[in-house]
Order: sequence, then C-alpha cells, then structure tokens
Amino acid sequence: MAAVRRDKVGYLLVAACFLVWGSIGALVRMTTMPESTLLAARMVIGAALVALVFARRPMLAELRDRRTVGWLLLLGLFSSSTLLLFFIALRLAGVAIGMFLMFTGPVYVALAAPRLLHQRPDRIVYPALALAIAGMAAILLPGLLGAERVSGVGIACGVATGFLYAGYALTAKFLTRTLRSVTIALSEMALDAAILAPLAVWQLAGSGYRLTRHDLVVTLVLGVLCTAIPYVMYVEGLRRMRVEHASILGYLEPVSAPFYALLLLGEATTVTTVAGGALIVAAGVLVVAFGSAQRGAVEVVPT
Repeated sequence: MAAVRRDKVGYLLVAACFLVWGSIGALVRMTTMPESTLLAARMVIGAALVALVFARRPMLAELRDRRTVGWLLLLGLFSSSTLLLFFIALRLAGVAIGMFLMFTGPVYVALAAPRLLHQRPDRIVYPALALAIAGMAAILLPGLLGAERVSGVGIACGVATGFLYAGYALTAKFLTRTLRSVTIALSEMALDAAILAPLAVWQLAGSGYRLTRHDLVVTLVLGVLCTAIPYVMYVEGLRRMRVEHASILGYLEPVSAPFYALLLLGEATTVTTVAGGALIVAAGVLVVAFGSAQRGAVEVVPT
C-alpha cells in the first residue's frame, strides 16, 4: 500500500496532550484527596463529559460490537494497571526511578510496533529515542544519584509500567483503525473508573478524608482539562501518526512537569532539567521533521 502524507495535525494534538499532562503531578500535590480516589474521580468526570457531548447512536453501536469489545477491555486493563502501578512505583521507589522506568515504554513500542502493526521500521525513531532517553536521564540524574535503598516491589512495579504503557499504546493504535477516537477515549476513561473504583472507595473509607472546595476545584480541572479533552485529542492524534512517534513525543510530559511545579508550587527548575528538556525537544523535532509516514491509514466512516 502506498505511504500517506504525514498528518502534522496529529503531531500537534499529541504534543499538546503531553504538555497538558505534565501539569498532573503538580495538581495532585495541591490536594489532600487520596491518590486512587482522585484518579477514579477524574476518570468519572472525564467519561461523563465525553459521554454527554459525544454519545450518539454510532458510538453506542461501536461499543456493542463484539469484535472490538475485548480489545477495549484490554485497553482499559493496560491503562488502569499502568496508572496504579506507576503511583506505587513513585511511592516505593521514588519519583526519579519511577519516572525513568515508566518511560522505558517507548523503547518497547519502537521495537514491537513494526512487527505487530505490520509496518516498516522508521530509522529516525532510534536516534530520536536515544536523544529522548538521554534527556530523561539528565532531568532525573540528581534524583537517581541521590536515591537511597529502594523497595524491590517499587522497582518491579516501575519495570511493569514500562511494558504496560507499551501494551496500552499499541492496543490504542490498533483500535484507531476501526473505531472513532471518542469511542476509544470514553471506553478507556469509563473502564479506568470502574477498575479503580473499589480501591478508591477502600482508600477513602480508611483515610478519614473530607472533601474541601479547593480539592473539588482541582479535581474538576483534572477531570475536564487533563482527562476529558486531552484523552480525545490524544487518540485522534494517534490515529493520524505512527505510534512510535507518539511515544517519543510522550517525553514532553516530564519536560513540562518542572515548569508547572515552578508555576503552581514555586519549585525552582535546575540546569540539568533545562538541558534534558532541550534534548527531548530535539528528539520531538526529529520525528516531526524527518519521520516516515504511517502506511495504510484508515479513515473511520460514520455508521
């Protein structure tokens, strides 16, 4: 099949999503709500908003299609497991180690995507990936060098998040070939909420937490601006581009996180963070400017 032209709108959508998601860490630290409860709450808000705006007969027909329901369930399991184990890794292994292990995922995506999605490898992916990993190392190096003895369970959870993230990205890309972006995004958010709800209720019940107006505002921001809108944008962008390129652009999330910490929490940004960010931006420029187009792109036709 002939190659299609690269859709730069897709790159813009995905990059914007990761830049927005960089704010999540700072926003979470601004609340006292238990982590799993906050995570489930933002997914409920996001799913409710997307359903309210987009739920129509064609979407309901796609959700009832037995040929894809199993893949949607798998996507939800990958997504919720990644989020949950990532929180555990951050708590037990520390932020630097947890983040570094999580962002090994794009390596697995780059290795698996050509075989699983039946496309030619893109040579620019490998130097771009090397730049991005070097940038991540520069950002996290102070934390990695200063890390004390950490939990083996935390390390195991961190390693698992890399594989689970790769599984999520590849499954989402596969689904974009047959389903609308809003259908995939709504399914992911709803399944995340359902899977995480028991843990959220258990943690909330044992915490003695009481909802404050401040926490409510932060939760709404997370649900609307960091979940509902960017989840739809991300899947739509992913549909328009190679999954390897999308995973490399994912390194923009840890690049933007320190700047949100500075803006919202007053935490200073280090020289190594700026240097690492420059390397990651360079990696993004490589895939946008010189990356190969995906082959055999499929437009979803309304039913």
